Amino acid sequence: MDNLKYDVDYRIWLGEIRLKIESSQIKVAVAVNSALISFYWELGKLIVEKQAETQWGDKLIDTLSKDLKEDFLDIKGLSSSNLKYCKRFYSFYSPPIGQQAVDQLQSQLFLQIPWGHNILIFTKSKNLQEANFYLQQTLENGWSRDILALQLKSNLYSRLGSSITNFSSTLPKPFSDLAQQTLKDPYIFDFLTLGPKAKELDIEIQLTQHVTQFLLELGKGFAFIGRQYHLVVGDSDYYIDLLFYHVKLKCYVVIELKNTKFTPEYTGKLNFYLSAVDSILKTEDDRPTIGMLLCRDKNNVEAEFALRDINKPMGISEFTITEMLPEDLRSNFPTVEEIENELRNLDSEVK
Repeated sequence: MDNLKYDVDYRIWLGEIRLKIESSQIKVAVAVNSALISFYWELGKLIVEKQAETQWGDKLIDTLSKDLKEDFLDIKGLSSSNLKYCKRFYSFYSPPIGQQAVDQLQSQLFLQIPWGHNILIFTKSKNLQEANFYLQQTLENGWSRDILALQLKSNLYSRLGSSITNFSSTLPKPFSDLAQQTLKDPYIFDFLTLGPKAKELDIEIQLTQHVTQFLLELGKGFAFIGRQYHLVVGDSDYYIDLLFYHVKLKCYVVIELKNTKFTPEYTGKLNFYLSAVDSILKTEDDRPTIGMLLCRDKNNVEAEFALRDINKPMGISEFTITEMLPEDLRSNFPTVEEIENELRNLDSEVK
């Protein structure tokens, strides 16, 4: 490191970086997110290019960090670890030599989200397509860094839009595509504490008790209507496991939970519930009700065959929970006030 510090080429290069930092544009705008991200991009680019044309190796970053921190005491983000992130940032989004250059920096989505979010995305994503997905979702949903970390950990990229559905034959385009991208497979309810022999009712109760986490896993746009929602058809009483309304899709969503492997008979009951909701609750302004069948396991071929001749839109997905030794389950249904408080907390999280 000491030898590099007195290297003539290094001193010249360090002077060029100092000039960039000292420019009025950087000093005025460094606190603005897009300018800060652009600055980190430029640092990463300079480091990558200099390491490629010299034999300085990793010691370059440590020496550069020390020199810059001595000169710019009021600027954060010049630590050795952050400069390494800058290098990874630029390397991740830049194509290999010989391929077409990336779009203009100003058009990149990563300029619109905080640096901490960016670090999560380019260190956890496997490729540019996956990274762009998380960039778009972060912007659309206003995810905090903690929520983004949860979505990355649960591999939302591969789960979203993967549900087995019949939407292409039961819903018009582009509504069918939008509905398909709304569902996941599998759904991960790892916030539940249930034993291996938990009943479906136990799962319903805990899902509604943890409605904030439940809504986060379902995705943006779901509004909770009720559990064991009562409908009267003819002279008989029926109870829907979970009823939602999707604000963006503008339709009711019926969710039926089955704590077993999928069997084709389940689609018949769900189809009946969809007909009932369309007749009793749906208005002229609502789109057709969608059904979601959540099972602990399924065979995709069986699921596709079961949906083939169903004329109501429905999807079939698996769900997973973290199985633990049974604790005392709360048996009382949450009050309206508790649910409203949970929903208000969710709103504050995503804003």
